[in-house]
Amino acid sequence: MADAPLVLGIETSCDETGIGLVRGHTLLANTIASSMDEHARFGGVVPEVASRAHLEAMTPTVDAALAAAGVKLSDVDAVAVTAGPGLAGALLVGVAAAKSYALGLGVPLYGVNHLAAHVAVDQLEHGPLPKPCIALLVSGGHSSLLLVPDVAEDVISLGSTVDDAAGEAFDKVARVLGLPFPGGPYIDKAARDGSGTAVAFPRGKIDDGTLDFSFSGLKTAVARWVEAREAGGERIHVPDVAASFQEAVVDVLTRKALQACRQYDVHDLLIGGGVAANSRLRALAQERCDAAGVRLRVPRPGLCTDNGAMVAALGSDLVAAGVAPSALDIPADSSLPITTVHV
Repeated sequence: MADAPLVLGIETSCDETGIGLVRGHTLLANTIASSMDEHARFGGVVPEVASRAHLEAMTPTVDAALAAAGVKLSDVDAVAVTAGPGLAGALLVGVAAAKSYALGLGVPLYGVNHLAAHVAVDQLEHGPLPKPCIALLVSGGHSSLLLVPDVAEDVISLGSTVDDAAGEAFDKVARVLGLPFPGGPYIDKAARDGSGTAVAFPRGKIDDGTLDFSFSGLKTAVARWVEAREAGGERIHVPDVAASFQEAVVDVLTRKALQACRQYDVHDLLIGGGVAANSRLRALAQERCDAAGVRLRVPRPGLCTDNGAMVAALGSDLVAAGVAPSALDIPADSSLPITTVHV
Protein backbone atom coordinates (compact mmCIF):
# COMPACT_ATOMS: atom_id res chain seq x y z
CA MET A 1 0.00 0.00 0.00
CA ALA A 2 3.03 2.28 -0.11
CA ASP A 3 1.84 3.81 -3.37
CA ALA A 4 -1.79 4.25 -2.30
CA PRO A 5 -2.96 7.86 -1.92
CA LEU A 6 -2.74 9.44 1.52
CA VAL A 7 -6.23 10.54 2.59
CA LEU A 8 -6.97 13.06 5.33
CA GLY A 9 -10.33 12.46 7.02
CA ILE A 10 -12.25 15.12 8.97
CA GLU A 11 -15.18 14.22 11.24
CA THR A 12 -17.26 16.88 13.06
CA SER A 13 -20.80 15.51 13.03
CA CYS A 14 -21.33 15.81 16.79
CA ASP A 15 -18.97 16.63 19.67
CA GLU A 16 -15.72 14.97 18.58
CA THR A 17 -13.25 16.69 16.27
CA GLY A 18 -11.79 13.60 14.61
CA ILE A 19 -8.84 13.65 12.23
CA GLY A 20 -7.63 10.50 10.50
CA LEU A 21 -4.86 9.71 8.05
CA VAL A 22 -5.22 6.56 5.97
CA ARG A 23 -3.20 5.09 3.12
CA GLY A 24 -5.18 2.37 1.39
CA HIS A 25 -6.52 0.33 4.31
CA THR A 26 -3.61 1.21 6.57
CA LEU A 27 -4.35 3.55 9.47
CA LEU A 28 -1.53 6.02 10.09
CA ALA A 29 -3.16 8.35 12.60
CA ASN A 30 -6.48 8.73 14.42
CA THR A 31 -6.53 11.85 16.58
CA ILE A 32 -9.60 13.07 18.48
CA ALA A 33 -10.39 16.22 20.44
CA SER A 34 -13.65 15.81 22.36
CA SER A 35 -15.81 18.51 23.89
CA MET A 36 -17.83 15.93 25.86
CA ASP A 37 -16.85 17.39 29.24
CA GLU A 38 -18.36 20.72 28.21
CA HIS A 39 -21.71 19.04 27.47
CA ALA A 40 -21.87 16.71 30.47
CA ARG A 41 -23.40 19.30 32.82
CA PHE A 42 -26.27 19.76 30.36
CA GLY A 43 -26.95 16.02 30.11
CA GLY A 44 -26.56 16.09 26.33
CA VAL A 45 -24.72 17.69 23.45
CA VAL A 46 -25.32 21.43 22.99
CA PRO A 47 -24.94 22.18 19.24
CA GLU A 48 -23.55 25.70 19.65
CA VAL A 49 -20.96 24.55 22.16
CA ALA A 50 -19.93 21.69 19.88
CA SER A 51 -19.53 23.98 16.88
CA ARG A 52 -17.34 26.42 18.80
CA ALA A 53 -15.22 23.57 20.13
CA HIS A 54 -14.67 22.26 16.58
CA LEU A 55 -13.45 25.68 15.48
CA GLU A 56 -10.94 25.81 18.29
CA ALA A 57 -9.76 22.22 17.92
CA MET A 58 -9.52 21.86 14.13
CA THR A 59 -6.00 23.09 13.35
CA PRO A 60 -4.32 21.66 16.48
CA THR A 61 -5.95 18.26 15.89
CA VAL A 62 -4.89 18.16 12.24
CA ASP A 63 -1.35 19.08 13.28
CA ALA A 64 -1.36 16.37 15.95
CA ALA A 65 -2.51 13.74 13.44
CA LEU A 66 0.19 14.72 10.94
CA ALA A 67 2.82 14.49 13.67
CA ALA A 68 1.52 11.08 14.81
CA ALA A 69 1.65 9.76 11.24
CA GLY A 70 5.08 11.26 10.58
CA VAL A 71 3.91 13.05 7.43
CA LYS A 72 3.56 16.63 6.23
CA LEU A 73 0.37 18.36 5.17
CA SER A 74 1.83 18.62 1.66
CA ASP A 75 1.93 14.79 1.52
CA VAL A 76 -1.87 14.55 1.58
CA ASP A 77 -3.35 13.37 -1.75
CA ALA A 78 -7.08 13.77 -0.97
CA VAL A 79 -9.36 15.17 1.74
CA ALA A 80 -12.53 13.44 2.93
CA VAL A 81 -15.05 15.02 5.28
CA THR A 82 -18.34 14.09 6.89
CA ALA A 83 -20.96 16.04 4.94
CA GLY A 84 -23.87 14.54 6.93
CA PRO A 85 -25.88 13.47 8.76
CA GLY A 86 -25.19 15.24 12.04
CA LEU A 87 -25.55 18.58 13.80
CA ALA A 88 -25.78 21.31 11.17
CA GLY A 89 -23.40 23.80 12.78
CA ALA A 90 -20.85 21.14 13.65
CA LEU A 91 -20.92 19.76 10.12
CA LEU A 92 -20.41 23.23 8.67
CA VAL A 93 -17.15 23.64 10.57
CA GLY A 94 -15.75 20.39 9.25
CA VAL A 95 -16.92 20.90 5.68
CA ALA A 96 -15.50 24.46 5.59
CA ALA A 97 -12.17 23.25 6.95
CA ALA A 98 -12.02 20.39 4.45
CA LYS A 99 -12.72 22.73 1.55
CA SER A 100 -9.93 25.01 2.72
CA TYR A 101 -7.41 22.18 3.03
CA ALA A 102 -8.39 20.68 -0.34
CA LEU A 103 -8.25 24.04 -2.12
CA GLY A 104 -5.00 25.07 -0.48
CA LEU A 105 -3.32 21.75 -1.26
CA GLY A 106 -4.80 21.43 -4.73
CA VAL A 107 -6.15 17.95 -4.00
CA PRO A 108 -9.61 16.37 -4.52
CA LEU A 109 -12.34 16.71 -1.91
CA TYR A 110 -14.78 13.94 -0.97
CA GLY A 111 -17.89 14.70 1.08
CA VAL A 112 -18.99 11.41 2.64
CA ASN A 113 -21.85 9.96 4.63
CA HIS A 114 -21.18 9.59 8.35
CA LEU A 115 -23.06 6.28 8.57
CA ALA A 116 -21.34 4.70 5.57
CA ALA A 117 -18.03 5.74 7.12
CA HIS A 118 -18.91 3.71 10.24
CA VAL A 119 -19.11 0.70 7.91
CA ALA A 120 -15.90 1.46 6.00
CA VAL A 121 -13.74 1.86 9.12
CA ASP A 122 -13.79 -1.87 9.90
CA GLN A 123 -11.52 -2.42 6.91
CA LEU A 124 -8.69 -0.70 8.77
CA GLU A 125 -8.74 -3.57 11.26
CA HIS A 126 -10.11 -6.60 9.43
CA GLY A 127 -9.38 -5.95 5.76
CA PRO A 128 -11.74 -5.55 2.77
CA LEU A 129 -15.45 -5.93 3.46
CA PRO A 130 -17.29 -9.00 2.20
CA LYS A 131 -19.63 -8.13 -0.68
CA PRO A 132 -22.39 -8.04 0.32
CA CYS A 133 -22.61 -7.72 4.10
CA ILE A 134 -25.26 -6.66 6.58
CA ALA A 135 -24.31 -3.69 8.76
CA LEU A 136 -25.92 -2.87 12.10
CA LEU A 137 -25.12 0.72 13.06
CA VAL A 138 -25.98 1.77 16.60
CA SER A 139 -25.17 5.16 18.11
CA GLY A 140 -26.64 8.09 19.97
CA GLY A 141 -28.55 9.27 16.92
CA HIS A 142 -28.97 6.17 14.79
CA SER A 143 -30.09 2.55 14.96
CA SER A 144 -29.93 1.27 11.40
CA LEU A 145 -29.77 -2.00 9.50
CA LEU A 146 -28.12 -1.80 6.10
CA LEU A 147 -27.47 -4.10 3.19
CA VAL A 148 -24.04 -3.15 1.84
CA PRO A 149 -23.21 -4.54 -1.62
CA ASP A 150 -20.29 -2.07 -1.90
CA VAL A 151 -19.62 0.59 0.72
CA ALA A 152 -18.12 2.98 -1.87
CA GLU A 153 -21.11 2.81 -4.19
CA ASP A 154 -24.23 1.13 -2.86
CA VAL A 155 -25.73 1.12 0.64
CA ILE A 156 -29.36 0.05 1.07
CA SER A 157 -31.46 0.88 4.14
CA LEU A 158 -33.37 -2.11 5.52
CA GLY A 159 -34.60 -0.68 8.80
CA SER A 160 -34.08 2.14 11.26
CA THR A 161 -35.31 3.52 14.55
CA VAL A 162 -38.84 4.89 14.62
CA ASP A 163 -38.20 6.93 17.79
CA ASP A 164 -35.25 6.92 20.22
CA ALA A 165 -32.01 5.46 18.92
CA ALA A 166 -30.26 2.88 21.11
CA GLY A 167 -27.57 5.29 22.28
CA GLU A 168 -30.16 7.96 23.07
CA ALA A 169 -32.04 5.44 25.22
CA PHE A 170 -28.80 4.61 27.07
CA ASP A 171 -28.28 8.30 27.84
CA LYS A 172 -31.85 8.81 29.09
CA VAL A 173 -31.90 5.67 31.24
CA ALA A 174 -28.51 6.60 32.70
CA ARG A 175 -30.03 9.91 33.81
CA VAL A 176 -32.93 8.06 35.47
CA LEU A 177 -30.41 5.87 37.31
CA GLY A 178 -28.26 8.82 38.40
CA LEU A 179 -25.35 7.81 36.16
CA PRO A 180 -23.18 10.36 34.27
CA PHE A 181 -23.43 11.42 30.64
CA PRO A 182 -22.77 9.87 28.17
CA GLY A 183 -24.74 6.95 29.53
CA GLY A 184 -23.49 4.05 27.44
CA PRO A 185 -20.14 3.36 29.13
CA TYR A 186 -21.57 3.87 32.63
CA ILE A 187 -24.51 1.52 32.08
CA ASP A 188 -22.15 -1.05 30.59
CA LYS A 189 -19.91 -0.80 33.64
CA ALA A 190 -22.77 -0.92 36.17
CA ALA A 191 -24.39 -3.86 34.39
CA ARG A 192 -21.36 -6.07 35.04
CA ASP A 193 -22.41 -6.29 38.69
CA GLY A 194 -26.07 -6.91 37.90
CA SER A 195 -28.38 -9.52 36.38
CA GLY A 196 -29.83 -9.12 32.92
CA THR A 197 -32.88 -11.12 34.00
CA ALA A 198 -33.61 -9.20 37.22
CA VAL A 199 -36.35 -7.11 35.56
CA ALA A 200 -38.42 -8.21 32.56
CA PHE A 201 -38.33 -5.02 30.50
CA PRO A 202 -40.21 -4.98 27.16
CA ARG A 203 -38.67 -5.63 23.73
CA GLY A 204 -40.11 -3.09 21.29
CA LYS A 205 -40.97 -4.27 17.74
CA ILE A 206 -39.23 -7.59 18.40
CA ASP A 207 -41.69 -9.73 16.40
CA ASP A 208 -43.38 -7.17 14.16
CA GLY A 209 -41.94 -8.57 10.93
CA THR A 210 -40.00 -5.40 10.11
CA LEU A 211 -36.33 -4.54 10.49
CA ASP A 212 -37.12 -1.31 12.34
CA PHE A 213 -36.28 -0.50 15.96
CA SER A 214 -38.09 1.23 18.82
CA PHE A 215 -36.54 2.03 22.19
CA SER A 216 -38.80 4.83 23.43
CA GLY A 217 -41.20 2.42 25.12
CA LEU A 218 -38.33 0.60 26.81
CA LYS A 219 -36.90 3.88 28.11
CA THR A 220 -40.30 4.84 29.49
CA ALA A 221 -40.78 1.40 31.06
CA VAL A 222 -37.47 1.73 32.93
CA ALA A 223 -38.37 5.22 34.16
CA ARG A 224 -41.82 4.10 35.41
CA TRP A 225 -40.38 0.99 37.08
CA VAL A 226 -37.82 3.08 38.96
CA GLU A 227 -40.34 5.78 39.88
CA ALA A 228 -42.84 3.24 41.23
CA ARG A 229 -40.29 1.62 43.51
CA GLU A 230 -38.81 4.88 44.72
CA ALA A 231 -42.32 6.12 45.54
CA GLY A 232 -42.76 3.05 47.70
CA GLY A 233 -39.52 3.70 49.53
CA GLU A 234 -37.76 0.76 47.91
CA ARG A 235 -34.02 0.99 47.33
CA ILE A 236 -33.12 0.56 43.66
CA HIS A 237 -30.28 -1.83 42.83
CA VAL A 238 -28.80 0.12 39.93
CA PRO A 239 -26.65 -2.73 38.52
CA ASP A 240 -29.70 -4.99 38.10
CA VAL A 241 -31.73 -2.27 36.39
CA ALA A 242 -28.80 -1.33 34.15
CA ALA A 243 -28.16 -4.96 33.21
CA SER A 244 -31.84 -5.69 32.53
CA PHE A 245 -32.22 -2.56 30.40
CA GLN A 246 -29.00 -3.31 28.51
CA GLU A 247 -30.13 -6.90 27.88
CA ALA A 248 -33.41 -5.67 26.42
CA VAL A 249 -31.57 -3.37 24.00
CA VAL A 250 -28.96 -5.84 22.80
CA ASP A 251 -31.54 -8.64 22.54
CA VAL A 252 -33.55 -6.59 20.04
CA LEU A 253 -30.48 -5.37 18.15
CA THR A 254 -28.99 -8.80 17.65
CA ARG A 255 -32.30 -10.52 16.84
CA LYS A 256 -33.10 -7.96 14.15
CA ALA A 257 -29.57 -8.12 12.71
CA LEU A 258 -29.71 -11.89 12.33
CA GLN A 259 -33.24 -11.62 10.94
CA ALA A 260 -31.77 -9.37 8.21
CA CYS A 261 -28.98 -11.87 7.52
CA ARG A 262 -31.53 -14.69 7.07
CA GLN A 263 -33.93 -12.58 5.04
CA TYR A 264 -31.26 -11.48 2.54
CA ASP A 265 -29.19 -14.69 2.69
CA VAL A 266 -26.06 -12.82 3.81
CA HIS A 267 -23.49 -14.55 6.00
CA ASP A 268 -21.39 -11.59 7.16
CA LEU A 269 -22.54 -9.11 9.81
CA LEU A 270 -20.72 -5.90 10.70
CA ILE A 271 -21.61 -3.89 13.81
CA GLY A 272 -20.49 -0.26 14.03
CA GLY A 273 -21.24 3.02 15.78
CA GLY A 274 -20.65 4.10 19.35
CA VAL A 275 -22.93 1.50 20.96
CA ALA A 276 -20.90 -1.21 19.22
CA ALA A 277 -18.34 -0.62 21.99
CA ASN A 278 -20.83 -2.11 24.48
CA SER A 279 -19.39 -5.32 25.90
CA ARG A 280 -22.71 -7.17 26.19
CA LEU A 281 -23.71 -6.32 22.62
CA ARG A 282 -20.40 -7.68 21.34
CA ALA A 283 -20.70 -10.86 23.41
CA LEU A 284 -24.34 -11.63 22.55
CA ALA A 285 -23.80 -10.85 18.87
CA GLN A 286 -20.85 -13.26 18.76
CA GLU A 287 -22.85 -15.96 20.53
CA ARG A 288 -25.83 -15.65 18.20
CA CYS A 289 -23.73 -15.31 15.05
CA ASP A 290 -21.78 -18.45 15.94
CA ALA A 291 -25.04 -20.35 16.42
CA ALA A 292 -26.39 -19.07 13.08
CA GLY A 293 -23.23 -19.64 11.05
CA VAL A 294 -22.78 -15.91 10.44
CA ARG A 295 -19.34 -14.30 10.45
CA LEU A 296 -19.20 -11.27 12.77
CA ARG A 297 -16.96 -8.22 12.35
CA VAL A 298 -16.81 -5.50 15.01
CA PRO A 299 -14.05 -2.85 15.05
CA ARG A 300 -12.14 -2.27 18.26
CA PRO A 301 -13.96 0.20 20.56
CA GLY A 302 -11.74 3.14 19.57
CA LEU A 303 -12.91 2.82 15.97
CA CYS A 304 -16.60 2.45 16.90
CA THR A 305 -17.12 5.94 18.28
CA ASP A 306 -16.99 8.94 15.92
CA ASN A 307 -13.50 9.44 14.52
CA GLY A 308 -11.60 10.81 11.55
CA ALA A 309 -10.17 7.40 10.62
CA MET A 310 -13.56 6.19 9.45
CA VAL A 311 -13.99 9.21 7.18
CA ALA A 312 -10.52 8.75 5.73
CA ALA A 313 -11.23 5.03 5.24
CA LEU A 314 -14.35 5.73 3.18
CA GLY A 315 -12.52 8.48 1.29
CA SER A 316 -9.77 5.99 0.48
CA ASP A 317 -12.37 3.55 -0.89
CA LEU A 318 -13.87 6.28 -3.08
CA VAL A 319 -10.45 7.21 -4.46
CA ALA A 320 -9.63 3.56 -5.17
CA ALA A 321 -12.99 3.07 -6.91
CA GLY A 322 -12.34 6.02 -9.20
CA VAL A 323 -15.34 7.96 -7.92
CA ALA A 324 -15.41 11.58 -9.07
CA PRO A 325 -14.51 14.08 -6.32
CA SER A 326 -17.09 16.37 -4.78
CA ALA A 327 -17.48 19.95 -5.90
CA LEU A 328 -16.01 22.65 -3.69
CA ASP A 329 -19.49 24.06 -3.06
CA ILE A 330 -20.90 20.91 -1.43
CA PRO A 331 -23.30 21.65 1.43
CA ALA A 332 -23.37 20.26 4.93
CA ASP A 333 -26.55 18.17 5.03
CA SER A 334 -27.76 17.36 8.55
CA SER A 335 -30.32 14.86 7.20
CA LEU A 336 -28.20 13.22 4.49
CA PRO A 337 -29.84 9.83 3.76
CA ILE A 338 -27.76 6.69 4.18
CA THR A 339 -28.38 5.76 0.55
CA THR A 340 -26.20 8.78 -0.41
CA VAL A 341 -22.69 7.47 0.26
CA HIS A 342 -20.94 10.60 -1.04
CA VAL A 343 -22.00 14.03 -2.27
